[in-house]
Order: sequence, then C-alpha cells, then structure tokens
Amino acid sequence: MDLRPHSPAVTALRLCLYALFAGLLALAAVRADGPAPLAAALGTGAVFAAGALSGAVHRSRRRAALWLAALSAAWLVLLALSPDGLWAAFPLYFLHLHLLPVRWSLPAVAATAAAAIASFLVHTERLTAGAFIGPLLGAAVAVATVLGYEALYRESERRRALIEELVATRAELAAAERTAGVLAERERLAQEIHDTLAQGLSSIQLLLRAAQRLLPEGSPVGPHIEQARAAAQDNLAEARRFVRALTPPGLEHGSLTGALERLRAPAGDPAVAFSVSGTPVALPTPYEVALLRIAQSALGNALRHARAARVEITLSFMETSVSLDVVDDGAGFAPADVRRDGDGGFGLPAMRARAESLGGRLSVESAPGQGTALAVTLPLPASGNGEAAPGNGGPGPGVESAA
Repeated sequence: MDLRPHSPAVTALRLCLYALFAGLLALAAVRADGPAPLAAALGTGAVFAAGALSGAVHRSRRRAALWLAALSAAWLVLLALSPDGLWAAFPLYFLHLHLLPVRWSLPAVAATAAAAIASFLVHTERLTAGAFIGPLLGAAVAVATVLGYEALYRESERRRALIEELVATRAELAAAERTAGVLAERERLAQEIHDTLAQGLSSIQLLLRAAQRLLPEGSPVGPHIEQARAAAQDNLAEARRFVRALTPPGLEHGSLTGALERLRAPAGDPAVAFSVSGTPVALPTPYEVALLRIAQSALGNALRHARAARVEITLSFMETSVSLDVVDDGAGFAPADVRRDGDGGFGLPAMRARAESLGGRLSVESAPGQGTALAVTLPLPASGNGEAAPGNGGPGPGVESAA
C-alpha cells in the first residue's frame, strides 16, 4: 500500500488502527499470567510505540519493513507466552497491508494468520474449525478492505486527472473560441469598412475630381475642392490600410510619441503643443492604439466644438502606468450633460470605454468658458515586454472619427 496518507480519513483510520493495537496489547498485559507474558506484552508495546511515533516509518519502506519485522518478532514472543496475544493479529494484518508493498504484505499476512492458528492450537490443545476460520476470515477481511480501498483510490485519482484534463481542455477551447471571435469580428469590420467607408470615400473622390474638371480656370472654389479631394484620398488610403492589416496607420511607421507629434501638423490655426514626461518605454499595440485614438478624438473635440486657441498634449511615462493629458482653452462644457454624439463620433463615452477595457481610467474636468482637461491613465503591463495588456486585451484596431 502507498505510504502516503491519501486523505484525512485515511489518517484517522490509521490512528484508530494504532489505538486498537495498543488497546489489545494493554488487555493482554492486564490479563498476563505471570511476569513473562507481562514483559512480552510491554516489550511489544514499546516496539509498537517506537514505530508509531516515528515519522520515518511512514516515509521509508525500508524502515517500515524493519519496524514491522521487529514488531512481528515481539508479537510472536507474546503469542508463545500468552493466548491473549492472538487478539493483536487482526490489527497486525492491517499494519502489514498499510506499510508494505502488496508482494510483501500478502505473504506477511499469511504468515501472521498461520502463527495465530498455531498459537491457538498450542494454547488450547484442541483442533476446531474456529481455530482456522477466525484468523483466516480476519486476514481475508483485512486484505479485501485494503485492496478494495486501493482500487477505489486509483479510480478516484484517474477521475481527478480526467476532470483536470477536461477543465484545462475547456479553458483552451474557450480561449480558442474567444480568439476565433476576435478574428471573425476583425474580418467583419474589415469587410464593413471596405464595403461602406472605403467605397464611399472613393465615390466622393471621383465626384470631386469630376466637379474639378468642370470648374472654369482660376475659380476660387478650385483650391477648396482640391483640399477636399486630397482629404478624401488620404482617408481612403487610411481605410484601405485598415482593411489590409487592421493596424493603426498613425503607428505604422513610428512610435506612439512620433504619431502624437505628427498630430500637430494638421491642427490648423490653434497652437498644438506636445511633450513627453518620463522615460518612454515600449507599449503593447492596444495601448498605443487607445492612446493615439483618444488623443485624436480629444484634439478633434477641441477644434470642432471648443474652438480652442491652444491645445497641450502630454504623454507621461511613470513606474507603473502611462498617462495622456489633453488640455485646451476652449469653450468648455458640463461633463455631466455629455451624451454620445449623434453623428457617430467617437465621443467621451467611447473614450472611457476604451480606457476601461485596458484596466485604466479616464477623467474629464471642464466647465463652460473654462476650457477642458482630459486625462487617461493606463497601468503598465507586468511583463513589460509589450506583448500583453491587462483587462481583456484592449480593443482591436478600428476606425473611429473624432468627435
């Protein structure tokens, strides 16, 4: 039998077995007829106590075998001097089965049963069926109990391993399904962008080009149409890049700081200032996407709605987080009254959702006539290798228009 205690129940049974053996030895000592049987009972008890209290017996088969050999020898002496030693045979069966391998325990049980039968015949000097049936039946019950428990334990272990494998397989399947869902959603978004946004921009460009050809030479409307056509062309190219790779075009050819720096170029009249605080570190792609899109949206809000004269964008790298601050001196608003834009713009609710999806937070401070300060803070990934992000991994790249 395995030396390890399989469960608290087995430990309790072992303690009960020890108590039974000790009680039977005590009974033999009390009923001892003379000093020799008493000394034999006490000696057997001493050998038993030495092994029962030693943890090494339960950790080493060799020490367990030596202890059982000494205990059996002391018990045989008691058995030869007193018929009361016969009672200790039953718990001794379980000790053999509990501490020895099957190939050793079964012969030990058979030898113990034979010694018990021989002791009964010697002390009673009578040949009866009970002299054989009692020890043999006790040995059979002990063997069936222990081997049956071992079979149940092995089956339980197999079931436990199977359950663990099923749980692991279910987790892998769920991860695969999530990955497949993400890929399917990206494919759907690419198809939608291609069929709607890209086709629409292409049509707008063609119509503007046709209108440009119909304009008379030197028309004051010509430069505006050319600017509109160029804007449509640029956005069409960006949409096509999204369809090809669903990666943020602003990050294709540089870092996040470079992409934020380039936001200054198309800003127009307001003075847009960009600065970096702390030591820049590599960020996961979802982080860069989120921060770039939030900056684009916040800058668009400052230009479209707040009519700001100056916008300051600050990217701060700290020990455990990265933050983006966008501050403008525009008209301001009451944040509590903001609702998602009706024209499909990105909007503050979507900015907040994007930040929270990465385990971060977004705060807005503003009041009518006092400008707006927007701050988003994202916790840096623990791995620091830019391959993973907290939360649900962040939103996949997509196409949003600045509100």
